[in-house]
Amino acid sequence: MDSDTKTITRIVIGLGGVLLLIAAMIGADAYLNAPVEKKKVADHNLAPTSSSSQSDLPGSQSQANANLSDASANEFGGMRSTFNPDIAYEPGEVVLSDPPKGFEDKIRARGFRVMEHVTLGRLGMTLVRVKTPAGVSVPDAIKMLARELPGITIDANTQFDPSGLGSLNMSGSNPRAMAGWDNLSPTCGRGLIIGQIDSGVDVNHPALKGQNITFRAFTKSGRKPGPADHGTSVAAMLIGTPAWGGLLPGAKLYAANMFEINEQGKKVGSAVGLLRAMDWLVGLKVNAINLSIAGGDNKVVRQAFKVAKKQNMILIAAVGNWGRSDKPAYPAAYSHVVAVTATKGAELIYSHANTGSYVDFAAPGVGIYTALPGGSGKLQSGTSFATPYITVMAAILSKAGKTPTSADLRKLLRTATKDLGKTGKDNTFGYGLVKARPACKS
Repeated sequence: MDSDTKTITRIVIGLGGVLLLIAAMIGADAYLNAPVEKKKVADHNLAPTSSSSQSDLPGSQSQANANLSDASANEFGGMRSTFNPDIAYEPGEVVLSDPPKGFEDKIRARGFRVMEHVTLGRLGMTLVRVKTPAGVSVPDAIKMLARELPGITIDANTQFDPSGLGSLNMSGSNPRAMAGWDNLSPTCGRGLIIGQIDSGVDVNHPALKGQNITFRAFTKSGRKPGPADHGTSVAAMLIGTPAWGGLLPGAKLYAANMFEINEQGKKVGSAVGLLRAMDWLVGLKVNAINLSIAGGDNKVVRQAFKVAKKQNMILIAAVGNWGRSDKPAYPAAYSHVVAVTATKGAELIYSHANTGSYVDFAAPGVGIYTALPGGSGKLQSGTSFATPYITVMAAILSKAGKTPTSADLRKLLRTATKDLGKTGKDNTFGYGLVKARPACKS
């Protein structure tokens, strides 16, 4: 093949008897990683992305129609998320990271009270949740503590939003069919370990029953874990059975619930819950972590994520569904987190997706037929449901040792994208729609 011909590339990973191979289609050409000779590509049966679907699986076009009412004539996604990251935090409390000895006496004299000590051993951090004085707002309390404890990382106990919404359109399909991944092996992903930080998970759902999943909840003392809605949908996308369109049904999933029910009966996910979950996953040697959540920037979370970066954790996060260009969503906007937006069809952006310079890649995220607690399913849309596509590819590449850092992952996936929107990286699609896919031979 001469140098003017577009290079066909591949990566082959042996995982417990399953041959995993990432292929990518851009037009008629396949891209990924180091170049190989044309003959070798043929020998390894490089598989392009398919456009076919599985009409007999849950979430097919016909089944999706049967699960929606006449109101489904509206646009996918319905209302945009009303989540406001500027005011989303636990009322009456702040979080300190690694405060010095004797700090309690100092802050007690100013009306503060220690609520909880949280040891994050794997992240090498100690958090302290502190009750603010009566009549003092959280922002003012942070300023007061910063004066009393200079040099200490202090912030609110920020709340986060699951980045998924219901869909109101009559068309859609299950995760595999949506991306043209129909023909993957039922054991695809064997040997991979994926982490998930989200809401609860119904491990007895038909999409997850019998799958290799370990679930753990991280909630504040006195509060009940949040419902197993969003987390079940994302978990089923990642490692659900082939009948439900699970992307890597042979993989192992560690699923952490960071959401809980507060005193007003509302589902909330806090910074402390997020970091407890992260600390758990750091010790499990996961190949990639899926974060289908979005919130505001938080100094304590930022500090912890920097530690995760040093440990080469591969973190994939949703860009959020607030429909905003002025307010980045975190953790997606941290520089060492790969940020994923959602497309409607092959070319259009999801109308409620956030935009900004932090957006890295796009993947299908509109009209995904997902599992719901109790055994049912429905069409959903959002950047939450685009994120698993990138997470599973990140896990494969990480397991192969090809992407020890998020920068390496970006560099590699950029060769497997279809540029959408403005030429080059843009604030809407990032580098573009990732066309890579796993292709399992056995």
